[in-house]
Amino acid sequence: MPLCVSYSNPCQDMMFFETTLLAFQNYILMLGTSVMIPSLLVPAMGGSDDNGTMLVTLNQVYQFPSSIISERDKALVIQTLLFVAAINTLLQALFGTRLPAIVGGSYTYVIPIAYIINDSSLQRITNQHERFIQTMRATQGALIVASSIQIILGYSQVWGLFSRFFSPLGMAPVVALVGLGLFQRGFPLLGNCVEIGLPMLLLVIGVSQYLKHVRPLREIPIFERFPVLICVAIVWIYSIILTASGAYHDKPIATQLSCRTDRANLISTAPWFKFPYPLQWGPPTFSAGHSFAMMSAVLVSMVESTGAYKAASRLAIATPPPAYVLSRGIGWQGIGIMLDGLFGTVTGSTVSVENVGLLGLSRVGSRRVVQISAAFMMFFSILGKFGAVFASIPFPIFAALYCVLFGLVGSVGLSFLQFTNMNCMRNLIITGLSLFLGISIPQFFNEYWNPSHQGLVHTNAGWFNAFMNTVFLSPATVGLMVAVFLDNTIEVEKSKKDRGMAWWVKFRTFRGDNRNEEFYTLPFNLNRFFPPT
Repeated sequence: MPLCVSYSNPCQDMMFFETTLLAFQNYILMLGTSVMIPSLLVPAMGGSDDNGTMLVTLNQVYQFPSSIISERDKALVIQTLLFVAAINTLLQALFGTRLPAIVGGSYTYVIPIAYIINDSSLQRITNQHERFIQTMRATQGALIVASSIQIILGYSQVWGLFSRFFSPLGMAPVVALVGLGLFQRGFPLLGNCVEIGLPMLLLVIGVSQYLKHVRPLREIPIFERFPVLICVAIVWIYSIILTASGAYHDKPIATQLSCRTDRANLISTAPWFKFPYPLQWGPPTFSAGHSFAMMSAVLVSMVESTGAYKAASRLAIATPPPAYVLSRGIGWQGIGIMLDGLFGTVTGSTVSVENVGLLGLSRVGSRRVVQISAAFMMFFSILGKFGAVFASIPFPIFAALYCVLFGLVGSVGLSFLQFTNMNCMRNLIITGLSLFLGISIPQFFNEYWNPSHQGLVHTNAGWFNAFMNTVFLSPATVGLMVAVFLDNTIEVEKSKKDRGMAWWVKFRTFRGDNRNEEFYTLPFNLNRFFPPT
């Protein structure tokens, strides 16, 4: 079946009910990251709940030490993260790149936030809840200051000018590493609960690939368009049965945290109604060291979002975003990070890679779907009890989806190589070296990093340690540095055709291709006031 693509309205053969289900599918998918990031960071920040209950967790991803968990604070942070993600998604869909992409929380910010958490001035605070509040305010201040990097580079068109050094050969490993570089969030986390994760992986492959042409309802290809909803519902019910039957009563706490559907007590601690608002945790505090450390994550998220935008445009059958549109999107993403700081989401924003992969898996690229998905985020973030029900989905279910979706994004990156001459040894060396170092260098840095010792780069300047470790722990950023440098320094003039520039050059400017106006023109006739270049 051909891809269903629409940028202003749902596709003609899609009913409103179908569009709404597709939007809800996007919402469910982005919950994995939105729940996991606060679950990692809030305990380390030291919050305490109203009744002083103390719970101990095992961090299975970033090796944070055991600490007091505030279930109530965590629930509020999750609600705030979803609320701001809804705003950022709408801003990006309306005024940014206008691609059908979800904007949500990012793991990239974990390292600089860990540096802030371990700041000695904050660690000296004995009251756990007070330490949580002060750490949150410090994180807010760092995000607000660091957001200026993307705002300036975006709206000044500097990032667009830099993107002129990109080519299909240079972008192929970058986009590929945006997906493949997230391998640690795939099977390693699925393996924390194999009895749930493995059936989910097999089921999503079976439904999306082997049953995609089966149509129980003649009008709607439900298996092709709703594989995430179908598979999550089936395996979630299965995991609820396992939990209710007592299958995990005598299991280690790590297994219970990964497998049980009643873990974390999110439903009981989430408020029925909570409207997130700016400065809800108090006024932000500002520190030069914290801000410089956070700037590294902002730069990395800019690179990763650029790769995600390229992948989204390709899966949505749009032209690659021109330099002007790419800069516009980065500028609005900077505004989004500033909103993260004002509201207190505990992390910054970037394009959701898993939702980009869903564009290809469901074969639907509709801006309206993304906008309605943002409405779901906002609705369930305000009505906390209802949102907490879906947030209780075990994370191995999401990890199984990531195996498919991150791999799909990675393959989209490799598809850019079709516009290059891969019989050219120069291109083979650049592609292979970029991919290999893009995976190998971050893995080397990852082996040495933990919040206490602050990684391979270990000087007396903690902000510098966080900055360098964040940059070199990002596969896409390392891949960009290697690929773009080599591609623009080795036999550049001789290799224009081999690099794919003959196909690529017309997409550098907004006027270079007539289709750009269909995909990237601003709404409400705003192009009159902000003419594209």
